[in-house]
Amino acid sequence: MSQPDVMQPQRKAAESEAGGLFTRIRSWDGIGLLGVLVLVFLVLAVTAPNFLSTGNLLNILQQAAFFGIVAFAMTLVIVAGEIDISVGSLAALSSALLGVMVVNLGWPMWASCFLVLVTAAAIGALAGWIRAVFGVPTFIATLALYLGLRGMAMLITDTFPIPVDSDKFFYWGSGKIAGVIPVPAVYLLVVFIVIAVIARKTVFGRSIYAVGGNAKSAELSGINVRTIRISVLAISALTAAVTGLLQSAQLSSGNGTIANGLEFDAIAAAIIGGAALSGGKGTIVGTLIGVLFIAVLMNGMVLLGVDPYAQQVVRGGVVLIAVLVNVWRSRRVATST
Repeated sequence: MSQPDVMQPQRKAAESEAGGLFTRIRSWDGIGLLGVLVLVFLVLAVTAPNFLSTGNLLNILQQAAFFGIVAFAMTLVIVAGEIDISVGSLAALSSALLGVMVVNLGWPMWASCFLVLVTAAAIGALAGWIRAVFGVPTFIATLALYLGLRGMAMLITDTFPIPVDSDKFFYWGSGKIAGVIPVPAVYLLVVFIVIAVIARKTVFGRSIYAVGGNAKSAELSGINVRTIRISVLAISALTAAVTGLLQSAQLSSGNGTIANGLEFDAIAAAIIGGAALSGGKGTIVGTLIGVLFIAVLMNGMVLLGVDPYAQQVVRGGVVLIAVLVNVWRSRRVATST
């Protein structure tokens, strides 16, 4: 008589778990984008000179940080069913304010940075309050800020950069840890982890998805929709200020002309990463892949000597394709339910 296989239940459990993992990977929306990112990376590795050099790869990470930090917060905004096009102007204003505070007013660097962050969060919260209380679409509210904040940044700097002479400050935007890892890339990783935890592991994060999915149902279930809308726009503004400070550090100046197009890169990364413009859907991991995709593509085109205007055409085309894929997925889900 043959002996029973005591390991059979464990093997079946392992096979079931492996099969479930494989199914989740196949159903993950970001798997297609990850494949495209790998394909683009391989093509550029063959065609673009010095693309695989350590210095260039680290440069990609550094440049990705300057819009990726905002893209993660923008994902929360889009998931909540909102949009924020003021982040570029707010980053410029944050930079300009820092220059005025440190150089013109002689305030300490730490105090100036803190006040810049608080001011930015308050401006974002104001946009959220206007949306929540008066029902003004965030596109309109943040469009007003997009115009006004950029003008204010130019006004207080008289359109000229304000030099900030500080080696420690310069290190924030251009320094390297152990002489290798760009400091902004570390900020990118930290913000990614923080917002990913907020999005998936907290009640606040789950409330954002609920509000974006159906605001009326979320309110009936006890979620304070106004607070969610104000909070996500305040977080978005805070990350814009962080980006403004990082770019100021890189340039060693308070500059009201920086961050042009930041809002579009951040929104594009979130959409490319799978965030639904209708709200209720999107992942921070997907946005990270979107950030890397844009950074790699832009870097590759520069190395290949592509005309800057042609680069804009390519970026617009990528965003359009991402939106079309987004709409197609939404319709597929709607017809299958």
